[in-house]
Amino acid sequence: MNTNQLIKLADTYGAHNYKPLDVVIERGEGVWVYDTDGNKYLDCLSAYSALNQGHVHPKILSTFQEQAKKLTLTSRAFRNDQLPLLYKELCDLTGYEMALVMNSGAEAVETALKVARKWGYKVKGIEKHKAEIIVADGNFHGRTISIISFSSEPLYRDEFGPFTPGFNISKYGDINSIQELVNENTAAIMLEPIQGEAGVVLPPEGYLKGVSKICNENNILFIADEIQTGLGRTGKLFACNHENVRPDLVIIGKALSGGFYPVSAVLSDKSVLGLFVPGEHGSTFGGNPLGAAVARTSLQVLVEENMIENAAVLGEYFSDQLSEISSTKIKEIRGRGLLIGVEIDKSAGGARKYCESLQNKGILAKETHETTIRFAPPLIIDKETIDWALERIRNTLR
Repeated sequence: MNTNQLIKLADTYGAHNYKPLDVVIERGEGVWVYDTDGNKYLDCLSAYSALNQGHVHPKILSTFQEQAKKLTLTSRAFRNDQLPLLYKELCDLTGYEMALVMNSGAEAVETALKVARKWGYKVKGIEKHKAEIIVADGNFHGRTISIISFSSEPLYRDEFGPFTPGFNISKYGDINSIQELVNENTAAIMLEPIQGEAGVVLPPEGYLKGVSKICNENNILFIADEIQTGLGRTGKLFACNHENVRPDLVIIGKALSGGFYPVSAVLSDKSVLGLFVPGEHGSTFGGNPLGAAVARTSLQVLVEENMIENAAVLGEYFSDQLSEISSTKIKEIRGRGLLIGVEIDKSAGGARKYCESLQNKGILAKETHETTIRFAPPLIIDKETIDWALERIRNTLR
């Protein structure tokens, strides 16, 4: 079937909860993808950072195939030989004492919220069912009912109430706003170190350290949602590392499986994750042997192939080159590592038309919040490919 026929099928039989660019991808390799008409594109979205290792990384593919031949699922009713190894390798890499593996990022966020509330009751001594968690406006942590309950984006929540109580929304980047919300019932503060979905929004320097200080002084857990920013995307293992901050809990997903399989995790120490007892929390597929094996190799290639260092060096180069583009259409360039947002001036008519123009030039990027183009290619990209892309980006934005 051709592109138009496939688009028509999707629009006829699929719920319209996305508004994708009209490109139908059938194959990917490294930083490149190919559509059903044979056209080649540079992927500058990386499935929202799920493809940090690139499309169909050969080593991850080999692991996927070999494990799929042996064992894919046991449920957690039984043990498997891959999950213990993933636990240890995650903890060795990140410095945390324990991990709890789930599937989607939203599941991992829910996991962190549940254990933070339990910690509030069992450790901090908050009165039962009165725990509060502070979040930030502009956040994106997923789309479950509880998570949208503390979203500040009307589109994500307005038609889906009633909402889950127990959340207070601070102003992102504003330490005083957080301080004003802290009280005896505050169990945790949960933040994205960089807000990706909000348009690659970076907080002021020192913000994360300030949040960590508030948490330490008030016996509050600091939860960092690194689902999109973690595992090398910003040029360090975690975006919090840029301020030398160690959150009490870190949530990861997306690139944890290199785009092959949904795998997410919550990382913390025994004093927090050790609070869970059998039967309180779980998932049929969470920690399955196929996902665990894939995640192990995904972490391995991330480190062995120096993808994190590459993101730091080429991310700085990419941002610098974008900043030199002289155009009245560009309002601001924001980013860290290979997570970069180009803010388009509202007078220039929104970001989507520029994404459509880039598509016609062989680059796939996606607008976020109407005015921002997000550039986030796989971390395996090289300078030659970035230069190829920059020529087309300059022509589009000028």
